[in-house]
Amino acid sequence: MKRAIRYLRFSNLGQSNGSIERQELYTDQWLQYNQVHLVDTFVDRGHSAKTFERPDFIKLRAFIVKHQNNVDYLVVDQLDRFSRDAGEAMTLVKTLQRQYNIQIVSVTEGITFDYDTPGSYFRTGLQLLLAEEDNINRSIKIRGGNYTARAKEGRFLSNLAPFGYTKVGEGKERTIVVQENDAKIIHFIFNAYLQNVPLAEISKQARRLGFNRGGNMAIERILTNPVYVGMVKAKAFKEYPGGLFPGIHEPIIDKMTWDVVQNKMKKPEKTRVSIDDNLPLRGILKCHCGQPLSGAPSRGKGGKWFYYYKCKHPHHNNISAVKSHNQLLEICELMSLRQQDVKHLRDTAEESLEGAMKRQKRELFEKKTELEKVQEKLFAVEEKWISSQISKETYDRWCSNYNTEINSLKLMVSKLGKDESQGYKILSRHLNQLEDIKHIYNEADTLKKREFITLVFDSNLYYENGVYRTPSMMEILSRNWLKMKEKGLLIFEKKRDNLTIIPSGGAGGIRTLVQTWYKVGFLHA
Repeated sequence: MKRAIRYLRFSNLGQSNGSIERQELYTDQWLQYNQVHLVDTFVDRGHSAKTFERPDFIKLRAFIVKHQNNVDYLVVDQLDRFSRDAGEAMTLVKTLQRQYNIQIVSVTEGITFDYDTPGSYFRTGLQLLLAEEDNINRSIKIRGGNYTARAKEGRFLSNLAPFGYTKVGEGKERTIVVQENDAKIIHFIFNAYLQNVPLAEISKQARRLGFNRGGNMAIERILTNPVYVGMVKAKAFKEYPGGLFPGIHEPIIDKMTWDVVQNKMKKPEKTRVSIDDNLPLRGILKCHCGQPLSGAPSRGKGGKWFYYYKCKHPHHNNISAVKSHNQLLEICELMSLRQQDVKHLRDTAEESLEGAMKRQKRELFEKKTELEKVQEKLFAVEEKWISSQISKETYDRWCSNYNTEINSLKLMVSKLGKDESQGYKILSRHLNQLEDIKHIYNEADTLKKREFITLVFDSNLYYENGVYRTPSMMEILSRNWLKMKEKGLLIFEKKRDNLTIIPSGGAGGIRTLVQTWYKVGFLHA
């Protein structure tokens, strides 16, 4: 009695007429009719026929090598279940017959492959070529449909919604919408990266906030995902170029922030800094030569550990971390605002807010008007193309230009439409904290301490001859700079011609404090 092994496959393309059950039924009928004994069955579920690297097909080949003398046929429903690559398939079926004396049987197509029979060889080759052509046509349709959906319609097609979004709707109406709680984590990741926080620390803090995507590159994938700026990525298709295209979903990150982050990520990181609670200034405090100070512990004679900040150049800084930290706390104490200063800030906050909101409202109206005009221009171009007044090339060029401008204006309108008064209200509730900055700094965790120092001194804090030095310091916190100098704590070399100096009161001072305290996490809504 002849013996056979059977191979069944079901791709992930939703082929309901190619189900495993149907293939079993047809092959069972052939086996019974031809009185062939079934030795074993191999099934690949959800695997494409583009490659032979399928789990059960690999097992099938190993089985043939081991039991070749006990197998006469390899039975399949159709040859396209076996493979859709005609060249590789013909080579394999010839090998099975010549090397192992096993013939391929396609029960539905009525073909038993015999390399020594010309008609059989021709029919088998033809069926495999037809299967490959069908595969090519299906691939073209899928790629064309994906390109249209992404590049022309701006739809997000991936099965898994990015962190910060959730999927809604069905079919062509399906899109992604922002999850507000997760969106706050996305904002934190982008803002922390712009503040030079190490990626490992960003990941640690983000996971504490609820970030649940795994992998060592999870943060990098967030920072480079164009979905967060309202764009979708499409691969090139035929003569149509690939790239980023405006999406129909709401962005989480504004275009300016996105561009700055992408430019920054193109530059290699100069130094990788690990966070140590005993050395919060490592990598952000600089030697007088400009080199960032490293930090490390040293064990004393009694076995106790002592921490130091060191420059890589010999005979430069090698300072006690305890001494430098105590000096910094004294500086923070002298940064604290007087009660009358806090009162003045509170009195001017409302007036500053009112003026800022009026300007924002006026600019919002202007941008909305500009957006309407550009949309009208786009509509006019579409009408001309529909009525054949302009060519397809002219339509595509102007359509691309107008869509880019519309997307940019929508982002600006979205940003201007946000209520920024919340920051002022938060600050007003917490202004009394500014009377004791030493306490605020002392109670902060290491990450917040680093962010605070970076923002206050604009990444320009140096150490020389036992004294901190800086050419830039947030003006509103520098009222006691002479006392800091007299006590040998900090020398602030003020540059009056520096246009980046922030005024100590009014909208500038209030806004700067809001941004600083909110970014480092000292204030919460």
